[in-house]
Amino acid sequence: MKILDLVLENVNIAAKELFGLEICELDFPPKIELGDFCASAFSIAKEIKKNPNEIAKELAEKLKSCDIFENVEVMGAYINIKVKSSILFKDYVDTKDNKNNDKKVMVEYLSPNTNKPLHLGHLRNGVIGMAVSNILEKNGFGVIKANLINDRGVHICKSMLAWQKWGNGDTPKSTGMKGDHFVGMWYVKFALEVQNNPELENEVLEMLNKWEENDPEVRKLWEMMNEWVYEGFEKTYDSYGFEFDKIYKESETYKFGKEIVNEGLKKGIFYTEENGAIACELPKSFGKDQGGKSKKATLQRSDGTSLYLTQDLGTAKLKFDEFKLNQSIYVVGSEQNHHFDVLFTILQKLGYDWGKDCHHLSYGMVYLPEGKMKSREGTVVDADNLLEEVKKLAKDEITSRAGENVIDKKELEMRAQKIALAAIKFYLLKTNPKNDIYFSPEESISFDGFTGPYCLYAYARATKILVKSGGAKKVNPETADLSILGNDEERLIMQKIINFNRAIILGGEMLDPSMIAKSIYELAVAFNSFYQKHSVINAEGDLKDARLKLVEMFQEELKTGLAILGIDVLEEM
Repeated sequence: MKILDLVLENVNIAAKELFGLEICELDFPPKIELGDFCASAFSIAKEIKKNPNEIAKELAEKLKSCDIFENVEVMGAYINIKVKSSILFKDYVDTKDNKNNDKKVMVEYLSPNTNKPLHLGHLRNGVIGMAVSNILEKNGFGVIKANLINDRGVHICKSMLAWQKWGNGDTPKSTGMKGDHFVGMWYVKFALEVQNNPELENEVLEMLNKWEENDPEVRKLWEMMNEWVYEGFEKTYDSYGFEFDKIYKESETYKFGKEIVNEGLKKGIFYTEENGAIACELPKSFGKDQGGKSKKATLQRSDGTSLYLTQDLGTAKLKFDEFKLNQSIYVVGSEQNHHFDVLFTILQKLGYDWGKDCHHLSYGMVYLPEGKMKSREGTVVDADNLLEEVKKLAKDEITSRAGENVIDKKELEMRAQKIALAAIKFYLLKTNPKNDIYFSPEESISFDGFTGPYCLYAYARATKILVKSGGAKKVNPETADLSILGNDEERLIMQKIINFNRAIILGGEMLDPSMIAKSIYELAVAFNSFYQKHSVINAEGDLKDARLKLVEMFQEELKTGLAILGIDVLEEM
């Protein structure tokens, strides 16, 4: 970020000459009229025990002699800096030059169970996983996008048992249902039946035992129903743009976990309980149980079957052995915080140094106005139906805005699909991952406010300006003199472009896509303010070329930001 670095460098030269210290970072004033950047005197004041207001005055006086600054003013402990237009608009911001190319990071996300379709909670996981992968790639990391499919275990057997008992040989094809929806129907059916017949729980455990013993009949049923689900998953992945470089399946990785459990037993890190289950005593930091003893983690049931923790141990080792990772990031909901604390602790107890390089990207719950979604009760918003619902809202909005203009059916479908995906993804990403959110389809699709469609509309507006000016041809930066720009609205666009590129770096460090969403929304707002107050098409000579170049710069940055969030742009809304 050349401009930001240049300004900070000059501020720090002055600060070191006066106080022997540097300013940590720059920020932006609350209003563009105050300046392009601001610096705080608090960090220096804390070190030298001096009034920050006085430090700000001295530093401001020193900076006034700097030839890249047009104006420097003090507001309390803050120094507001206005950069000369010839500097502010000179270098186009670029974050491609970085030093992380030799670092490999795996981002594991989505991780669905093969007993139900993807729902709204999965979508938040999926869009966070893709966005974080894109941010890290933008910062130069070698990213491996992974999906660990939970294709075995008690939950899977519940769907299998229900279909076996009450399915009457029906299939997705015979019922006209999408495969994952069909299997999910039987998961809900089991939950209803077990209320009247608790013995079904024992039948499920018996089926799981048979699965682990490679019973041919159970395995054949399992393979058939899983294939139905995979076919459904692939369609949903394609709709939402979820991509994976590596697919792991729990049915394969749990075996490696069992090997690690046996290794831990031999080393005395794990122990066998009286009932035959295998466990691990956890450190004091996990607290004590009701009996006053150290808490434990169960790694294998008394009947020898595996748990999630078992297979996660095996998968973790498999990842680092196969890809020589620098970091492994797990995108999983906050309800699994304890699970991952235990997992990473046990990995390190086993002597795997890379256990410290595992990170749980914990995200909050997605609620509906009615409350929490529950798969077993069938009270979920599934991903496929949600997309269709929001597409319908998008079509209604497009049609109402078109007025008497008739839009081709194929064109309407394409626009509605992109707008719906932008609405859903942006809504799920605009909030810090750590926070819970309430999802509102109607609010997400709005063309006004902090939404994906608003950002798409700003991009389309820029395209319209460029087309009207001469076919959206690129303006030669050599002939476009951007230094003649400089009104508040033009400066604000540059400020927001700089802030967006800073957000890419900070968003990568914090693993927080909401920083990208906020920065590109602010960029779109700045652009809308600019074109409402200043004409591009009717400007004359060099000013027109300069403004056209500014519009192109805005459009390129906005497109980059939307792409990071997994959103495709529209040339026309």
